[in-house]
Amino acid sequence: MSPSAQTGESEALLRRLAERCLGRAVTGVEPLPTGLGLRRFYRLRLAGPGPASAIARVEAPEDPAGRPAGLAPEPPLEPLRTLLETAGLPVPARLGGDPGAGVDLLEDVGDRSLADAVTGAPAAARRALYAEACALVPRIQRVADPGGGLAAFARRLDGPLFRYKADLFAAWSLPAALGRASRAAERRAVAEAFALVAAESAAAPRRLAHRDLQSRNLQVRARAPRLVMLDLQGALLAPPEYDLVCLLRDSYVELPEEELEAHLARVRPELPDAPDPESFARRFDLLTLTRKGKDHARFLYAARARGDRRYLRHIPVTVRALRRAARRSAALDPRLARLAELVEALPEAACGG
Repeated sequence: MSPSAQTGESEALLRRLAERCLGRAVTGVEPLPTGLGLRRFYRLRLAGPGPASAIARVEAPEDPAGRPAGLAPEPPLEPLRTLLETAGLPVPARLGGDPGAGVDLLEDVGDRSLADAVTGAPAAARRALYAEACALVPRIQRVADPGGGLAAFARRLDGPLFRYKADLFAAWSLPAALGRASRAAERRAVAEAFALVAAESAAAPRRLAHRDLQSRNLQVRARAPRLVMLDLQGALLAPPEYDLVCLLRDSYVELPEEELEAHLARVRPELPDAPDPESFARRFDLLTLTRKGKDHARFLYAARARGDRRYLRHIPVTVRALRRAARRSAALDPRLARLAELVEALPEAACGG
């Protein structure tokens, strides 16, 4: 079947599903921009009274490079979305769907992400929005396992995930730092540093984390609640700093350092485990190393293996975040000195694809 025929068949399926679930005619189907994942999204324009549109979220086979070998794919959106909604967290309402076809029909919360909202905004408005976003983290961490085998509470930020991040960084980012193929000793330095972070993580409290709570996964709308969380299905148990790393060391929004530190100082005592300031700061930097290392590598992978160059413009912010974390971490632990040297060698300019 040609791509155009496949598209036509998919749109016809979405029309039939929406009309069956919502009882309203679909007047238009608009594909929405996608991220690094292969999942697809469509805005369905609806006739008649009620909301003018809904979002169709369509599952797709995952890119195997997006997770460690042997790790199960991300679970479905339900029942996690319902659990978070029941806990009072801002998530899109579910309007229906077809689990067999891998389609969820969701409330349309608009196209204005947190990244869009703060770009060019006054500093006070940016700080207020990020304060709201940070305040979601303690609320997520207070969500308890309801039992019944919910996948999010069986998934952990653990050794295999850190090894996967180390392998990605060694494969894609090290050559950018070195200007040549990496050697075994250099790859070993990365593996040992990421294993150290894994050990620190294993000793930390574990709380529910969104796992990708960055500015493009928070939508800003006019009515309350102002922020709505998207891309929920990857949730897992992680150290209490992890979602804050995703949010405040974001590759898409670079916050002033004093502003970032103020958010961290305010939210730390609000976390259920209220980590002591030293442990909190150390783990924040260590998790930044592995999170941003993975992001840097994935941006290069997308450009070079998939021809998707959209993310190369976010390389400079990513490198600056890596350098800050590497310097501070190595100052506290000499075992991270070699990784810090390799990070310092990363070009800050966007690497070519």
